[in-house]
Amino acid sequence: MKLLTVVIHHRSSSRALGLLAGLTFAGLTFAGTTVPMQAQSASSLPEYKPSAKLAGVIRSWGSDQMGPLMRLWEDGFHKYQPDICFSDNLKGTATAQFGLHEWVADLAVSTRKIYPYEFYGVYRRSLLYPIEIAVATGSYNVPRKSAAIAVFVNRSNPLTKLTLKQLDGIYGAHRTGGWQDLSWHSEIARNADQDIRTWGQLGLKGDWANKPIHVYGPPGIYPGGISFFQTRVMGGADTWNEALLEYDDRAKMMDVLSHDPYGIAYTSLNYQTIQTKPLALADNDGGSFVELTRSTATDRTYPLVRTAYIYFAPDRPDGTPADPKVDPKIREFLRYILSRQGQEDTLHEGDYLPLTPKLAAEQVRKLD
Repeated sequence: MKLLTVVIHHRSSSRALGLLAGLTFAGLTFAGTTVPMQAQSASSLPEYKPSAKLAGVIRSWGSDQMGPLMRLWEDGFHKYQPDICFSDNLKGTATAQFGLHEWVADLAVSTRKIYPYEFYGVYRRSLLYPIEIAVATGSYNVPRKSAAIAVFVNRSNPLTKLTLKQLDGIYGAHRTGGWQDLSWHSEIARNADQDIRTWGQLGLKGDWANKPIHVYGPPGIYPGGISFFQTRVMGGADTWNEALLEYDDRAKMMDVLSHDPYGIAYTSLNYQTIQTKPLALADNDGGSFVELTRSTATDRTYPLVRTAYIYFAPDRPDGTPADPKVDPKIREFLRYILSRQGQEDTLHEGDYLPLTPKLAAEQVRKLD
């Protein structure tokens, strides 16, 4: 009963209804008590225990959307480290790396991976790159909070699933390679014969077979930006389907798809209309097809789940390598975020989701 009360009073009614609808699969039931999957994930993490008592100020620049989550982490950490204070300048992810570039921030708070050109502010100073720490799984369906990406077709379309390779064939085009962080990967090159431009190429029969696929998507990130979709689906390439129609207004895009039986679009799940449906996705040709739910976003089995990050610089203002390599204050704060208490704070925030134990452990190893 307590779980239902929390859900009903959640500040987003649409998300509350989604949670209520998903209770049967989003958790495990023991003697009539439902334990949400995300709570199980957070509770299995190691507890935070201070390695030393520290003092000082931690300065953060970056995402305003992560502001409420940062405050929860800071308040929780302050209980263990009362002599550490925080100074936050959270005005948007686009500002995050500039704080590190100009040495006015210790942490860059980001709702996405940084773009290739954003590495160079720190690199020009010390020939070192900022250190990336995943701190939370993105939201299930909340825009601007690293929301998972859903792929939609018109409800009249018989298609129910796609692999990421097929999705690349639909949205991508002939290419010589793609960028992954700062590395050019020629192994993801492909020819135009792998393009998918008709529904028949996806196995649809009859009247559908020769119908063209009408491709819709959000606007590209120009200049120099590479989106999560490009990285995850297209290998970091920037060669798109020549017929792609870009919509800055996602609601308008989904309205168009609602009236186009031959269309396909991708955006966050909250933009779904009654005339559209999301597809199950598989990471590879031999993988399982997974629908986007709060549960599959939490356990990260859905292929297009996103991540929130914190970055820090591994150098000093004069460009020499940091010594110690991780400032003790930063290390302790990030250890708290990656602990049971920190990820339970994430769960309490309600939009972002906790990391899986495996991913959290990988981040802790970066600090060590």
